[in-house]
Amino acid sequence: MSRNIIYIINPISGTRTKKDLQEYIEKKTTEKKVPFQIFPSVASGDYSFLHSIIKEQKVTDIVIAGGDGTVNQVVGSLMELPVNFGIIPCGSGNGLAYTAKIPKQPAKALNIIFNGKASAIDGFTINKQFACMLCGLGFDAKVAHDFAEQSKRGLATYVKQVVKNFFSASTYNFELTVNNKIIKTEAYFISIANSNQFGNNFTIAPEASLSDGLLDIVIVTNQSKLSLLLQTLKQVRGKNKLQTGAVTGKEKGVIYFQTDKLTIKNLSVAPLHIDGDPAETPEKIEIVMKKKVFRLIQPI
Repeated sequence: MSRNIIYIINPISGTRTKKDLQEYIEKKTTEKKVPFQIFPSVASGDYSFLHSIIKEQKVTDIVIAGGDGTVNQVVGSLMELPVNFGIIPCGSGNGLAYTAKIPKQPAKALNIIFNGKASAIDGFTINKQFACMLCGLGFDAKVAHDFAEQSKRGLATYVKQVVKNFFSASTYNFELTVNNKIIKTEAYFISIANSNQFGNNFTIAPEASLSDGLLDIVIVTNQSKLSLLLQTLKQVRGKNKLQTGAVTGKEKGVIYFQTDKLTIKNLSVAPLHIDGDPAETPEKIEIVMKKKVFRLIQPI
C-alpha cells in the first residue's frame, strides 16, 4: 500500500530547535519517495481542518513531532479517520512515545515511522475529553500548571517545579466510585494512567499497558513528607504490587489498582492535568476507558 504522510510539527515543544528537524524530515521522506505535507501545530488544538485533506488526498499517516499535549490534541481530533499515527518525540516528557519504545533521537524515531508497524492502542476520556496516556489530580497537576507558566522548558525546569512544590504540597479530599463502591480518601495526588510513564522515563504505573483495556489508578495518600518521598520512589521502582482485592481508601502509602471506569468527586477542587497539559478543574470527573481507539506506529 502506498503511503501519504502529513507531519504536524509543534514549533515550541521541548527545547530542541525545529528548523533542523523539519529539514531532516523533508530530506528523509523525499529519499523514501513518499508524498508528504508539513503543518505547524495549532494553538487551539483543533485539527478538524485536516479532515477534508486526509479524505481527498488519501492520507495514510499522521506523524506528530511534539510532546504529549500535541499528540493528545492531534489524535483526539483525527482518530475517527482511517489513519495511522506516528510520533517523533519533541516534548518535555514524551510519556506516550517512551511507553511505546519510540526513542527521542529524530533519526531513530523517523526510522520507526518508515519501518515500524501500526497497532491499535487504548485511550480514555475525562468528562468526554480525550486523553492518550495520563491525567492527574493534585500535586503533579499543580506542577504541570506551574511548569506551563515558565519561559524555559525541559527536564531541569520541570524538576525545579517538582522540588518547589514538594515542600508546600498539601493533601486533597476525594470520593471515588469504582464498581458501584464509594471510596473516600485524602491524598496528595491521583494518577489515572493508560501508559506506564509520567514522562522522561519516570514510571508511575509500572503495570500499565497501552492495549489491555484497563486504566491504572495510583493514589498517594496522606502521610508525612518523608513517607511521601519514600512511597513515591517505591511506586516508580515497581515495588508496589497491584491490589487485586477490594480497595477501602484507608490503605496507607500508595493505593494501586486497575479499572476500566471510575468517577471522582473532587471535593477540594484539586488542580487537573491531561497528558501533561493544565486543564480546567471540575468538581466531578467521569473517566472511561476507550479500547483500541487509534493506531500507533511502533517498533517491530
